[in-house]
Amino acid sequence: MASTKRAQLLRTAEALFYTHGFHATGIDTIVAHAGVVRMTLYNHFGSKESLVAAVLEDRHARFTAHLDAALAASALGGATRALVAAHGEWVRETGASGCILVKAMGEFAEHSAEIYEQARTAKTDLRARIRRALAADGFPTDTGLDLRIYLALEGANSAVPVMGADAALGETDRLVATLLADARGGTA
Repeated sequence: MASTKRAQLLRTAEALFYTHGFHATGIDTIVAHAGVVRMTLYNHFGSKESLVAAVLEDRHARFTAHLDAALAASALGGATRALVAAHGEWVRETGASGCILVKAMGEFAEHSAEIYEQARTAKTDLRARIRRALAADGFPTDTGLDLRIYLALEGANSAVPVMGADAALGETDRLVATLLADARGGTA
């Protein structure tokens, strides 16, 4: 029962933080939407900042599990495209208003070095996964290709709220295909 309440608090807080912002969402709003009392929240998280950290950790764990599952199921030579497709699926399903990590970095840059660093580290984790996918596909990892793909994916995070998911993710996929073809010395 306790883990169910913890999970409910995490999902409720994530949705509220994503929609309304971290600082604009109060504890009373979170517990009301989660259907628990304040003490339940504090028993699980201790403070609002601890809740924010847990939300970011939980969301990042779900995101990386989604990417890792796609990589594990990818065809030989298709790891990078599988990662890009999985990123696109994630953004389409959970990122219509942009990236929660970027939102956290913006709100906590001046207020909590720990939360800011947690979000920044999670962002760099994506680039490490891109490097691993490129290596699995036989690309060298010291050419900056990982950075270019990372920037394309991060650009998609920002473009989805502006252009819509289909347009932004379609262009991102075409851009990555071109980058990979150029790196192989061919055409997309």
